Amino acid sequence: MKRTLYKNADWIITMDEARTRYRHGDLLIEGNQIKAVGTDLEKSLAGTVEIDEVVDASGRVILPGFVNTHHHTWQTLIRNIKATQGLRLEPWLTTMYEIYKDLNTDVARAGIYASLGDGLKTGVTTSNDLWYPHPVGVTGLVDAEIEAARELGIRFHPVRAYHSVTSDIVPPEVVDTTEGVMADAERLVKKYHDPSRFSMCQVGIGPSIAQYETEEIVRATVDLAEKLDIMVHGHLAESQHEVEYTIEHFGCRPVEWFRRHDMLGDRFYYAHCIHLNDEEVELMAKTNTGISTCPISNMYLSSGSCRVPDFLRAGVTRFGIGVDGAASSNSANMMEEIRVSYLLNRLSWGDNSANAEDVLYLATAGGAKVLNRDDIGYLAPGMAADFTLMNWSQLQYAGGCNDPVDCIVLSGDARMVEEVVVNGELVVHKGHLTKVNEEEKRQYVTQVGRELLTRASARIEGLKADLC
Repeated sequence: MKRTLYKNADWIITMDEARTRYRHGDLLIEGNQIKAVGTDLEKSLAGTVEIDEVVDASGRVILPGFVNTHHHTWQTLIRNIKATQGLRLEPWLTTMYEIYKDLNTDVARAGIYASLGDGLKTGVTTSNDLWYPHPVGVTGLVDAEIEAARELGIRFHPVRAYHSVTSDIVPPEVVDTTEGVMADAERLVKKYHDPSRFSMCQVGIGPSIAQYETEEIVRATVDLAEKLDIMVHGHLAESQHEVEYTIEHFGCRPVEWFRRHDMLGDRFYYAHCIHLNDEEVELMAKTNTGISTCPISNMYLSSGSCRVPDFLRAGVTRFGIGVDGAASSNSANMMEEIRVSYLLNRLSWGDNSANAEDVLYLATAGGAKVLNRDDIGYLAPGMAADFTLMNWSQLQYAGGCNDPVDCIVLSGDARMVEEVVVNGELVVHKGHLTKVNEEEKRQYVTQVGRELLTRASARIEGLKADLC
């Protein structure tokens, strides 16, 4: 297998348990995994290891690829529309579900190209996707996105989610049966799920918001996850309305509802987790339940701020960052999400907030733990060759190239991402995707998105203005 040495990086930020950093560091990869990290590797390995290619990494910072732990990729086609601007979560969802009635496999593919393409170009090497609206009679949505993710070359953790109950928000056109969901999820697992080390695709299952679903389907979800040994993902305590609903209908708060239904623990991870009290924060740590904070979405929908520093102090280690759906964050830019995560924490928690290195942990090693991956998230021998070269030797960063983590978290943006390697393969070079034609995909996404909104405009009057 080919051996490539990335030589003399200004810094290598490993994000291992000790958070080791190497000044003027080297990274050696062989095939799809890391063989060595350190300094002067060419000299120390001379005569014992034959190096096929040497990449000059001077002026660059090398760090693990980011892990995006919560996403709704299809929403990339439903952003920047006046019909949803300025709304809180519940009224925003009401409009979104009218559009969801028209989802199809083209939307699934286009959403992946735009959102995960954006993710790759901002340093993401592994991404979740929670797909919950499945229009009646439409099949193959998750298949289509898995195939598109494979084209891009990104590690992918799709979740076959669902709705089982109609409501003021969820229309009957996107409601599944328990039997249908379980059969489709099991089919997807058998066809695509790879539990092996360095896996490029692992399939999960989950409700969008569990307490809004039938008891039958929730129980079936947990049972199937245990049978197939797969993960369960959804939303938890995103809005105050969700808390009030759960108390009114079940006499308890959301976290307690999840505990009663055996939905906390190593197999589970949830997005947002905003409206938790002190006891619930401790319970999440005690049960080792994973959390994905989504700061930009939470700000956009006025949902609140995740108690990041409290979770960290309580001992939560399965803790990541998600860009959420682009309809509520308006991009899939992980560099932006990381910076905003730090800033929102400063605004919300002041002197008690998480520091820049904590935030980078969430985006890398913490996110890997959320997905129960022990082969990604930090740089060390034997780990997957998933990493990013950040070019901080540009005018816009001049004067700020002091602490490399602070520079990336506080001053970094998409322009800093120069090369991205996934599973040993270069998937972003000089800021561009290497495995697909970006212009062809742009045209395809634009066409599919326009068609989706045009169909929905027959039901949503406000969309017509956006289509002019």
